[in-house]
Amino acid sequence: MTANNREIVVRAEGLVKKFNDFRAVDGLDLTIERGMIYGFLGPNGSGKTTAIRMLTGLLTPSEGTVEVLGLAIPKDAETLKYKIGYMTQTFSLYGDLTVLENLDFMATIYGLGRKKRKQRIAEVMERYQLSDLKNRFAGKMSGGQRQRLALATAVLHEPQLLFLDEPTSAVDPESRRHFWEELFDLVEGGTSIIVTTHFMDEAERCHKIAILEAGQKRADGAPKELMAALGANVVEIEARNLRDIRRGLLGSDGIMAAAQLGARLRVLVRDDIADPEAFLKDKPETDGASVIERVRPNLEDVFVTATGEGRQ
Repeated sequence: MTANNREIVVRAEGLVKKFNDFRAVDGLDLTIERGMIYGFLGPNGSGKTTAIRMLTGLLTPSEGTVEVLGLAIPKDAETLKYKIGYMTQTFSLYGDLTVLENLDFMATIYGLGRKKRKQRIAEVMERYQLSDLKNRFAGKMSGGQRQRLALATAVLHEPQLLFLDEPTSAVDPESRRHFWEELFDLVEGGTSIIVTTHFMDEAERCHKIAILEAGQKRADGAPKELMAALGANVVEIEARNLRDIRRGLLGSDGIMAAAQLGARLRVLVRDDIADPEAFLKDKPETDGASVIERVRPNLEDVFVTATGEGRQ
């Protein structure tokens, strides 16, 4: 099971999850290669968590097929759970147990023998700066400390594939940056990772991403490739009346989106317009603008063009 000579760790075809008449995931196709961080990017309600829960075997698909690490899901879900790690969106360990007690309990659940259990607990406590906190009750830890404990628990049994559901939503920026360095260390050690996020900067860190909206995949690929294939030119405007300019441009032919970022208005212009700067300078709304210049696309521009207002 390879693609471009790389092993496939997840393959899903036509994946659907219905709750009564609501399709939380609607026809999702995925091919995820070993040795990468693959991200699901999308707002709340886009189907990210539902997709993760089907890939881990916790939810049964309504339609479609899923294969994870060569195992058919949900048929082989019991076998799969010893090969994967799963860090949930909300802290799910025991607040009235210490760090050491939580790790020991979960190592037992994973079936680690006494010698291996002791070895792995010592390794993850050292790696994730938990040794000095081993007697701290989990419920008394800070958000960043709980995050490190949750990650340590998820990798105790050295899983081949790690699932992380919005793992940094409750921590500060410094903890987020450190957390992502830990993820790249895991990948270097041979772990493949699937992560959900609604942070654009985190999505740009992934090797590949899928942009989800309303349960459907709107785009996928490497962030750099998606930005290169944007289908729009990005122009920023500096002027005194940015709110008026935005209102005037939205809905105009050739304008895909416009959003204010600080003292500038960021405008997405269809890429079939040869000179987007001249195009905007000719607009009466931009009369008096001090700066109109083309800039580099970012992942948020890709997200806008692939979803919501950019597709209307």
